[in-house]
Amino acid sequence: MFASVGRRGATSCTAAFLLAATAPGALAQQPTASMPAGPGDAAQDTPDLTALDPNAPMAALPDLGVDWPDLSALPAEPVDPAAQTEVTGETRYAVAVEGIDTVATPLLRQRFDELSTLKTNQGQPANAAQLDRRGREDADLLVGLLRAEGYYDARVTARIAPQKGRPLVTLEAEPGVQYKFAGVTLNGITAAGDKSAGLQSAFGVKPEDAVNADTIVAGQAALKSRIGEEGFPFAQVGEPEIVVDRATRTATLDLKVDPGGARRFGQITSPPNKVFGPRHMQDIARFRPGDVYSESAVTDLRRALIQTGLVSTLDLKPVEGQVPGTVDLAVTVEPAPPRTVAAELGYGTGEGARAELSWTHRNLFPPEGGLTVRGVLGTREQLGSLVFRRNNFHARDRVLTLQAVGSSLNRDAYQATTFSLQGSLERQTNIFFQKTWTWSLGAELTASDERDVIVSTGAPRRRTFFIGALPTSLSYDGSDDLLNPTRGFRLSGRLSPELSLQGTAFGYARVQLDGSKYQAIGDSVVLAGRVRLGTIAGAPRDAVAPSRRFYAGGGASVRGYSYQAIGPRDPNNDPIGGRSLTEFAIEARIKAFGNFGIVPFLDGGNIYTSPLPKFSQFRFGTGLGVRYYSNFGPIRVDVGTPINPQAGDARIAVYVSLGQAF
Repeated sequence: MFASVGRRGATSCTAAFLLAATAPGALAQQPTASMPAGPGDAAQDTPDLTALDPNAPMAALPDLGVDWPDLSALPAEPVDPAAQTEVTGETRYAVAVEGIDTVATPLLRQRFDELSTLKTNQGQPANAAQLDRRGREDADLLVGLLRAEGYYDARVTARIAPQKGRPLVTLEAEPGVQYKFAGVTLNGITAAGDKSAGLQSAFGVKPEDAVNADTIVAGQAALKSRIGEEGFPFAQVGEPEIVVDRATRTATLDLKVDPGGARRFGQITSPPNKVFGPRHMQDIARFRPGDVYSESAVTDLRRALIQTGLVSTLDLKPVEGQVPGTVDLAVTVEPAPPRTVAAELGYGTGEGARAELSWTHRNLFPPEGGLTVRGVLGTREQLGSLVFRRNNFHARDRVLTLQAVGSSLNRDAYQATTFSLQGSLERQTNIFFQKTWTWSLGAELTASDERDVIVSTGAPRRRTFFIGALPTSLSYDGSDDLLNPTRGFRLSGRLSPELSLQGTAFGYARVQLDGSKYQAIGDSVVLAGRVRLGTIAGAPRDAVAPSRRFYAGGGASVRGYSYQAIGPRDPNNDPIGGRSLTEFAIEARIKAFGNFGIVPFLDGGNIYTSPLPKFSQFRFGTGLGVRYYSNFGPIRVDVGTPINPQAGDARIAVYVSLGQAF
């Protein structure tokens, strides 16, 4: 609530008028609108109730102050008899507002439409007394809204008259002159030193501006935000005091500001808990002790601690630092349930049916050291894994992962029974904190027993590979959204030097480059394109383990084809993979209606035996997708068909996933 001050005989007006536009409940505090007064409105002496004769007839009701329309003279309407009867005298009505066309902002009109009693009940029948009451209420409402925008002399009258067979309730406004600020003073702002000019500018309200509630409230919010960003954690911004001078049709605004002294970040403190301690919180923070205090940095830390998923309640507040001139952050947390059980059922062309079950304890090894036990049982895949994952490993969004995996895969191209030990350190992106640059460094030791065929004869063979790899990646994301980009581009590269032992030891390198571009066309269409190139350099295809070769086809590759179905094949018409890869995809993401969209697409690509990718002999697939844009991202269903299939390729392929295809 603003305070109110009077001076020099000027009419004092509280700035509660100013808040009326943003706080509907405050409208009751406004002075009533100008309405014709009836005889019954005059003040009366309190009657002597003991002298009343209970058998005496009642006195006539006083006039309500408006001319009553003769509702019985109105022509009958074809409405439900239950809603309009001669006994009740009820009928439907129309509403008109006059006199505000030159002064009303779209926001004022929107607020009146949302709060108007007449418009809220316009579709319902009403009698004369109801119309009168609603007209008075809306007149008061409109006066309050006009005064909130600086029209302090506004008057509104309501009248009721028949028009085209029904009552017309007209609110006629006389806004008057819009008041301007003659002076704006921020008392105490000079204590901020050389930052005071910037704070004054952030408030935004200045002399000659209209006396507008929204502008003042927005200025307060901007000032509070800016003063927190400038290093003043204990700043106090008071409530504006407005003085209205009706003689000059101006007002003055006084706002008390106490910066409270600039501070630098000190330490993060927290009582012992089962989640994480102050040191780990400091790893997550984007500031260091000694940095100038910033309210946005504190907000970011609060959000990041909640996003760990390990916190059920969090209290974070600045307190005086132990070192003079600093501010410490006192953090109190309560743990959230740390265990998660997840299950998944699915089917994919070329991948078969599969069921997955996992159990995770997200903080078994504090801080943020989680353990996941995962199992997959499917018609063409069986897998078991044990994964240790530590989030925010000595830095924000840095993830350390160690895992042991045993799997058995039965693909058209090969069968592989594999055991591997893997470790990686990576900087990840996520839907809450999308990163421009991400990277990963890894190491892998794998033993794999694999079966395929000799390409020249089609005879089956079985080989055991021992492989050591150092996979690394670097990615740039210049798009505007992780799951549903509409503009920008992405680039990523992956390099994996590998040493393979199968009879003899030999080395090679796997390289893959990916790029995608997004361009919005109007408000409802996004054109998207993707290119992928890959090569294996240093070893012939037949020497490389079948599970390490390049393959193409499927929902994340060339749609319209089965998983890994594209490329050279053996005498049994099964894919054998290759040393190089070229793929592309283009699609139009069209918002059709509501949260649904359609996506026509064209994909192409192939696998080659040469070490360098080619741009010929493409296999093309096309189709149509449907998107449902949920709150957490688009759900996609794509149906594709091959344009130039190989022998044995299915005519239809279906893909379902969360997020766009790329």
